[in-house]
Amino acid sequence: MRRILALLGPPLLLMAAGCAPAHTGSSGPGIPANGHEEFEQRATTIAQAWRPDEEWTSGYVPLQDPTVLLGDPDFTEETKLAFNAGWYREQVPMPSGQPDDGTIRFPDDEMPVPLITAAEAYRQLDQGDPPPCPGRPKDPGTPPPAEPPGGPDAPVSSGPQADCIPLTVTNVELGSAPVHTSQGEAQVPAWLFTVEEIDAVVARIAVAPDAVGALPDPVTPSAPTPQDLVSAQDIESADDTTLIFRLGVGSCDSGITPLVQEHDQVVVVGGTVVRSTGVCDDMLRLEPVTVTLRSPLGARPVLDVVSASPLRFAAG
Repeated sequence: MRRILALLGPPLLLMAAGCAPAHTGSSGPGIPANGHEEFEQRATTIAQAWRPDEEWTSGYVPLQDPTVLLGDPDFTEETKLAFNAGWYREQVPMPSGQPDDGTIRFPDDEMPVPLITAAEAYRQLDQGDPPPCPGRPKDPGTPPPAEPPGGPDAPVSSGPQADCIPLTVTNVELGSAPVHTSQGEAQVPAWLFTVEEIDAVVARIAVAPDAVGALPDPVTPSAPTPQDLVSAQDIESADDTTLIFRLGVGSCDSGITPLVQEHDQVVVVGGTVVRSTGVCDDMLRLEPVTVTLRSPLGARPVLDVVSASPLRFAAG
């Protein structure tokens, strides 16, 4: 059972560095006449080739980053920068004792797993000290530098700038966090770090590396990818039958149309665009698009129509 659905969502623009797919021309105004047919053929091939191993159906294969926010962080510009960069400082000792095995609770099953220590989880979380960042005080309450003598137009010293702020860890305990996995959303053991500067708890998944499964190797169709077909980059959210994912399109592409093909065991997504014939940069634009599925996504994997790879959920 499958179907093709095309929905055009509102243009929400996000920018990310990268290279847009190369192209040599345009298919003219509007959606390419054969774009949907090409998507359907390629998606069908990918769905029929999908043969996950036993680990995908019975192991722990996470589909998102191992750092999870529990609650609304109420970020400021400084704290969001610190979280994304992994800048932390601990104000409490990090337990180094080996914890007992934990349990992953899938929607229909449970799985015992070995865990890492709190100290190891913190080492994975902490990516070092923040570098000097012009205009950002080390402490949020620090006032801005005094105006230089002679007024705002006077030369400013080129001396050291104030540091960006790290996030201060004031407590750590073992708990759990929701994680998107190959078996659906699961409650997974995690070390929970209380952070002074934000309202949310920062959870770092505590499952030992040897118990974490890898994504299966994709089986890519032998036929070349049509020039007007674009790939899905990641999933923003999946709520019942509403699926929001991000397409990777060129800065000057237009006519962005998401496409989805549903099967009983898998969902394939992608999109079509109209390529620009004018001069344009090589920036990749991440375009959120929404499709409505025939039935709730559940544990079905979402595959990209270009790479045939399972999509991960976007961080944050």
